[in-house]
Amino acid sequence: MTLVYLTARRLKVFVQQPALLLVTLVQPVIWLFLFGNLFRRIVELPGFGSGGYIEYLVPGIVVMTAVSSSMWSGMGVLEEIDRGTMNRLLTTPARRGAILEAVVVEQTLSVTLQSVIIVLLGVAAGAAYPVGGVLLLVASAALLGVVFSALSNIAGMLVRRRETIIGLNTLLLLPLTFLSSSFMAPALMPPWMRTAARGNPVNWALETCRSALAGTFDGPRTLSYGGALVVLAALLVWLSTRTFRSYQKSV
Repeated sequence: MTLVYLTARRLKVFVQQPALLLVTLVQPVIWLFLFGNLFRRIVELPGFGSGGYIEYLVPGIVVMTAVSSSMWSGMGVLEEIDRGTMNRLLTTPARRGAILEAVVVEQTLSVTLQSVIIVLLGVAAGAAYPVGGVLLLVASAALLGVVFSALSNIAGMLVRRRETIIGLNTLLLLPLTFLSSSFMAPALMPPWMRTAARGNPVNWALETCRSALAGTFDGPRTLSYGGALVVLAALLVWLSTRTFRSYQKSV
């Protein structure tokens, strides 16, 4: 119940500031329609499947948005530390792990909502997907949100400087996105980029759902990449709670 209460507390702030959701969607919309039209003829090359480039691009925009939004999670943690809210929470009977877990859950729900909106915009632009593929895409984006929200929280707890989180977001977002199949079919990538993509969680999220979105579900591929994403998410959430305990000892 502690986790539910703390998550509801954070969601209340999110609901009271709907403009934040619109701001986070501005960049994805620009990428979707700008890149979707600029590179629409690239699908004439082999490797993109039978759909248009918008259809190929939407999952990439979804996972890119999941990374971008979730990487700001640590800023909220730092704000609560600076305002003294975190220390007040430590005086309550609330389960300590739930304090940071609520941050991750709130970010994951936000990513889920953003993902659904981006998919709907893609459908309005002409993309078509099986329902099962969309569900897998949203689930993959949510898991990616857990991964990078927890990573951002770890950075916030350990360094406690906003500049570090801003720098981490800037450092990771574009390299991880372009070292994946977000914008380009793997068959058209240089060999070293394909190798790097195999260890990239952003690419894991895409590989989890690409076959289902194309209507040719590849069970073993989905399970292997999806399983790797689940393991990484669980590991980083555990590490974030451990770093929170180090913060407790310092106050």
